[in-house]
Amino acid sequence: MKVKSTTLAVASVLFSAAAVPTLAADSPHSISANIGAVSNYMWRGVTQTGDGAAIQGGVDYGHASGFYAGTWVSNIDWGSSKPNYELDLYLGYGGEVGEFSYDVSTIYYAYPDADGDADFWEIGLSGGWQMLTVGMQYTVSGEVDDAPFDDGDIYWYGSVGFDLPQGFAIGATLGHYDFDSTGGEGDYTHWQLSLSKDAGDFGTFSLNYDQHDGGPTEVVATDDDAKIWVGWLKEF
Repeated sequence: MKVKSTTLAVASVLFSAAAVPTLAADSPHSISANIGAVSNYMWRGVTQTGDGAAIQGGVDYGHASGFYAGTWVSNIDWGSSKPNYELDLYLGYGGEVGEFSYDVSTIYYAYPDADGDADFWEIGLSGGWQMLTVGMQYTVSGEVDDAPFDDGDIYWYGSVGFDLPQGFAIGATLGHYDFDSTGGEGDYTHWQLSLSKDAGDFGTFSLNYDQHDGGPTEVVATDDDAKIWVGWLKEF
């Protein structure tokens, strides 16, 4: 689904951002960039690329106060000619209170080349303690054509992660999508397991397993078979 021109443009933007002069060591500001590749772009248990590969990346700004903002882009394939890519814009604030962490954020999912309405906007809240994170994303506005993604949807999730020897890590996520417009009939649950390896200058590699419980096809628009995919991520 992804056109080569989009992929090359993404890579060009990311490497240009990575070349931004390094900020002073005592500066409260930070700028970073990342680029990655996955054999299947999975989002909340559902493939966004028709089980195909994707090139992805983003640029982030952070402040010592806890404020952050950024943008992220990926090619997608929803089984039609358009949209061909997803552009996310987000900002938020995070911090810690004792052993507990918290994060308040907002994210806008844009599909600039879509033939119809596809964009939607969420606000999110999450909290963490040691290796556990729980949170929710609430859809403030959404009018995705031919799907129940709309105002009032809530996505709940919990995840746990453990560091292992030799740069390995393992994580698990359980999520549930509660669609407001379907009266509960379109809701579905998904789960994910991930094993990653930090390879230093070569980035981070991961092996992942995703599956959902087979919600109505008009909602998840995919089968409920297990998805096994690999990923690579490099941060600058």
